[in-house]
Amino acid sequence: MPKPVTIAIVGAGSRGRTYAACTARTGRARVTAVAEPRSQARTRLAGEHDLPADAVLDDWRALLTRPRLADVAVISTQDRAHVEPAVELARRGYHLLLEKPMATTERDSERIVRAAEESGVLLAVCHVLRYTPYTRALKGIVDSGRIGDVVSVEHLEPVGWWHHAHSYVRGNWRREDESTFMLMAKSCHDLDWLAHVIGRPAVRVSSFGGLYEFRPERRPEGAADRCLDCAVEATCPYSAPRIYLPLLDEPDRTWPLSVVTDDRTEAGVRTALREGPYGRCVYACDNDVVDHQVVDIEYTGGVTASFTMTAFAPVSHRKTRIFGTRGSLEGDGESITVHDFLNGTEVVHTGTREGATAGDGHGGGDQGLVDAFVDAVAAGDESLILSSGRESLATHRLVWAAERARHAGTVISLHEAAAPNTEVAR
Repeated sequence: MPKPVTIAIVGAGSRGRTYAACTARTGRARVTAVAEPRSQARTRLAGEHDLPADAVLDDWRALLTRPRLADVAVISTQDRAHVEPAVELARRGYHLLLEKPMATTERDSERIVRAAEESGVLLAVCHVLRYTPYTRALKGIVDSGRIGDVVSVEHLEPVGWWHHAHSYVRGNWRREDESTFMLMAKSCHDLDWLAHVIGRPAVRVSSFGGLYEFRPERRPEGAADRCLDCAVEATCPYSAPRIYLPLLDEPDRTWPLSVVTDDRTEAGVRTALREGPYGRCVYACDNDVVDHQVVDIEYTGGVTASFTMTAFAPVSHRKTRIFGTRGSLEGDGESITVHDFLNGTEVVHTGTREGATAGDGHGGGDQGLVDAFVDAVAAGDESLILSSGRESLATHRLVWAAERARHAGTVISLHEAAAPNTEVAR
């Protein structure tokens, strides 16, 4: 029986726990270490994977002071804390499974890719949408030539009203200066996915969008700073009690309540909403990331794509229309309707059963990513990775260019945007 691939989790938050659980399900890998500064999160993951005390660390730097504890380091810290552990652990021979975004600047992302290449370790970026059964089926149809040459694409990311309020108004990704801008924090998945499906380099990009709803000027009359004190809470779709309390009736579902509190009782949730960030009025937070954005992209050969991200929709899978010279298709994350100009219409069911959110495994993408990376490490075969560091860096650069285009109100050519930058100007 082959020796299992061993995994060190660097950052034991929601994503770190998810990848650790996916690792355990493979049957071909196991978690052997965790590095996490928060004692409760560290202890919880250590208990879930039966780790010995000397493999439970409060700082990733402790991994540098001892012999290598694993084959792979999963980097799932907050966005701005990716670069140093990724670079240093690559230099010490750890293969890297790196949560997106790679880093919050182009220069730091390049540092990570270069460190992995110079150290001869495998690097996969967690663009989980590439690894879903749905994506494999859709790309298979496109690559088969059944709808001819792809000419244009429409792609929608319906983030969802409560998900946006949770993560991007009240939560960890609400501010650009603490994390990164919305297009990178959330929708780098989508611009990466479009590149994967279309299979051409982008050459020009423009973008428009902003923060429409979640501002003090939009605050309803009579609203309080916290939902539990609010006279108009019962009529607000973004009410924190309305979002979080019903989750107590879903014991098998961890996210997003696991981010709010570890006390899964009504009293525990109410205490968290009264004292913590997730009980704040969405019109009285310190958020500044956009709640809607469109991106238009031109690829080589004149192929075009339009992407829309919106908070103002039900949480669901992405929706896509692809228009080709011999047919078109429409996909909803689970099934694909193919309109063949010669042979009529067919509905393809992809076998996707999981939901669209992080709590649902991203439509099977979380498990698909971990399975592929474990196989790549075990076989020493980089070709099994669909989201390599160098390819992901290219799609990250498209995201930075799109955001610069939004701020400048112009069209940006990708060859002009190729020079490394530090931050997107605001």
